Amino acid sequence: MNKLELLLKERGQIKKIGVIGMGYVGIPSAILFADAPCFNKVLGFQRNSKSSGYKIDMLNRGECPLKGEEPNLEDLLARVIKAGKLECTHDFSEISGLDAVTLAIQTPFANPKDLEPDFSALIDGIRNVGKYLRPGLLVVLESTITPGTTEGIAKQILEDESDLKAGEDFALAHAPERVMVGRLLKNIREHDRIVGGINETSTRRAVELYSPVLTTGKVIPMSATAAEVTKTAENTFRDLQIAAINQLALYCEAMSINVYDVREGVDSLKGEGITRAVLWPGAGVGGHCLTKDTYHLERGVKMGNSHLDYPEYTDSIYILARKINDFMPTHMYNLTTAALEKIGKRMKGSKIAILGWAFTRDSDDTRNTPSEPYRNLCLKAEAKVMVHDPYVINYPGIEISDDLKKVVMDADVVVFLAEHSEYFNLKADWIKKVTGKENTIVVDGRNVIEPDDFISKGFVYKGIGRGDKNEHVVV
Repeated sequence: MNKLELLLKERGQIKKIGVIGMGYVGIPSAILFADAPCFNKVLGFQRNSKSSGYKIDMLNRGECPLKGEEPNLEDLLARVIKAGKLECTHDFSEISGLDAVTLAIQTPFANPKDLEPDFSALIDGIRNVGKYLRPGLLVVLESTITPGTTEGIAKQILEDESDLKAGEDFALAHAPERVMVGRLLKNIREHDRIVGGINETSTRRAVELYSPVLTTGKVIPMSATAAEVTKTAENTFRDLQIAAINQLALYCEAMSINVYDVREGVDSLKGEGITRAVLWPGAGVGGHCLTKDTYHLERGVKMGNSHLDYPEYTDSIYILARKINDFMPTHMYNLTTAALEKIGKRMKGSKIAILGWAFTRDSDDTRNTPSEPYRNLCLKAEAKVMVHDPYVINYPGIEISDDLKKVVMDADVVVFLAEHSEYFNLKADWIKKVTGKENTIVVDGRNVIEPDDFISKGFVYKGIGRGDKNEHVVV
C-alpha cells in the first residue's frame, strides 16, 4: 500500500465535498452531490465579486441563479438547502476541512489564433485550493482544459502552494463535465463519466466521488491526459458535424434546393455499419464549449514533444470547421441584406428585430451567442436593432426586452436566431399586423417558421439552407 492509499484509508470515505464555481456546471453538480445520501455536506464556493457575488445569497435562500427551462433543478436545490446539506460561501479556507473538491471554472480563449487560453480564473481557483490543501484531499478539475494541464500547470501550482506532492500526499484527477443547458441534472446523472487520475490511486478516489450521483451512466476510468483529450475531442467532433451540415446548407442554397430534404434523405440510410450522425444547420454555434474546445485540442498536440505525422501545409479540418461555424452569423447578415435589396431597401436605417439572444433553445445561456456578431454587423451598417429574449434578463451593454410586440413593432426585418419554443407559435398575420409593412422580411436561422405561409402573405423569406425558397417571387 503506497503513501496516498494509506492517507485515504485513514481519512475514510468521502463525506464533505467542495465545488468551486457556481455556474452552469458547478450548481447542478453541487446539488446532486448534496442529494446523495452517502455525502454529509457540500460547500459551493463562489467569489464575492460585483458580477457574480449575488449568487451566494440566492443559493443559500434556495433560489437558482440559472434561468431558462431546467427540469427539477430549482426544486432539488430548495430541498438540499432546507436539509442543510448544501451551503454557498466565499470563504475558501473552508477547503481545509473537506475530503474532495472539484473545480468547474470557465477556460475561454482570448484569441484562438495564438492558441493561448485564458486560464487566469482557473489558476486562481487552483491556487485557492493549494493554499488550504491538506493531506488526503482529492482535487478534481472538471473544467475543459488543454491536454496536459492536469499533470502540468495544475499539479505544479497545487504542489507549490501546499508544499505537498500530488499522487503521494493528495489525489489529483480530471473528470470533465458533459452537460448541456436545458438538461443539466439529467446529463450529469445519465451520461457516462470520464475519470482520469494522475495515478491509479487518484483515479479510484475520483471514481468513488462520482459513482453515487450516476443513475444510468457509468464511470469510465483512464489517465488524466486521456480524459482531457476525450472531452476536447468529443466537442471538436460535434463542432465538425455541425460544420458539415452548415456547409451542406450553403451548398443547397447555391443549388436552389432544400437542405432539410437532403438531410432527411441522408439520415434515412440505416443499418449495420452505418454511423452517419447528421445534425441540423443553423445560424451559428454558441456556448462555452464548442466554440473553444477545438483550440484546446490543437494546443495540446502542438505542446507535445512527439512528432505529428500529418499532411504537410494542410490546415486542420477541425480549425476549418470552426471557421465555417463562425461564418454562419455573417451568412445570416448576407441573407438579410439580399432580402432588403429584393424590395429596394438597404440595411442603413432599417429596423432589425432579433428574436433570441441565448445561443440555445429555452435557455438564458448567452455565452458566445451567434446573435452578437450578427447584431454587430447590422449596427456597423447603420441599421436600428432591437433584441427580444424571453429568458435573458440582461447582457452587458445591450438592451434586451421580453416584450415581443415592442421589439417586432415597425420592424423591416424579423430574424430568428434562437429556437425558443414561443417563436414556433408566431403567425404570419400577427407579425404582419405588428410590423405594419406590406413586405416584412423574415430571416430564419433555425427553421422556426413554415416559409410558404409567410411568402403567400407578402413576406420576403430567407432561410438557412432553403435554396428552394430563398429566391421566391415577392407577392
